[in-house]
Amino acid sequence: MSDAVLSARTALVTGASSGIGWETARLLSGLGATVLVHARTTAEAEDAVGRLIAAGARRDQLVELAADFGKLAEVAVLAGTVVKHYPALDLLVNNAAVMAPERCTLTDDGNEVSLQVNFLAAHLLAKLLRAPLSAAGDARIVNVSSSLHRTASMNWSDPHRVKKYSRVAAYAQSQLALTMATAEMAPAGSGITAVSLNPGLCDTALLPLYGRVGAPASEGAAAVVRLCLPDVEVANGAYYDGGVAAPTAQVAQEERSQKRLAKLADQLVGRAA
Repeated sequence: MSDAVLSARTALVTGASSGIGWETARLLSGLGATVLVHARTTAEAEDAVGRLIAAGARRDQLVELAADFGKLAEVAVLAGTVVKHYPALDLLVNNAAVMAPERCTLTDDGNEVSLQVNFLAAHLLAKLLRAPLSAAGDARIVNVSSSLHRTASMNWSDPHRVKKYSRVAAYAQSQLALTMATAEMAPAGSGITAVSLNPGLCDTALLPLYGRVGAPASEGAAAVVRLCLPDVEVANGAYYDGGVAAPTAQVAQEERSQKRLAKLADQLVGRAA
């Protein structure tokens, strides 16, 4: 593969300070892309870029961006910065994720923290970045989800699970929501294609939730980057597992549920949108 296959393309990778996100940024920059390296804080973004340079990335291909996805206003500011400086955005990799904590924890926006960081932030970014993504002509959104989404259910009446909380159920719901919302992120005629994937069980900060031995994060990142390549054909709304298209949870393909989720997500991001 040419190391310039993504030259002249710009990619935003969220949660790029460690794990699969950092490895994805490393691989994309190695393929010639300009990579917008997102982290929770400026210090974390600068540290991630420093490690990328030490790993062989070119400084002029890397841009630090900081936003705490536990605060939707910061997600909106991040999107505004991208829109201002990058009128065309070729790739959006929604990778940022957190484990749901032991106890139900709400953000200042009033949302269960894993639902907000893992799904609502991605939903908001896809909306606010629609213009530069469409302007790119053949942009892709790649949502890093999990096979755990198949075990989940949407708690429509109590999406923050305040009444009956389980950290595994909350996390799995956030991944189901991200997978279910994928097709809606790329409406017909937008020139965008959106897909989701299970990158495999990798040795990242999320591994304790699964309680098993994980593969190197670079393996998960390779699966992500494959879906970013222009010569790899993908279907809008499709879900990939181990590099191949795979079935999602049934509810994720139900048009009524997709529309219900889009309406709920718009309500939950509220004024930040």
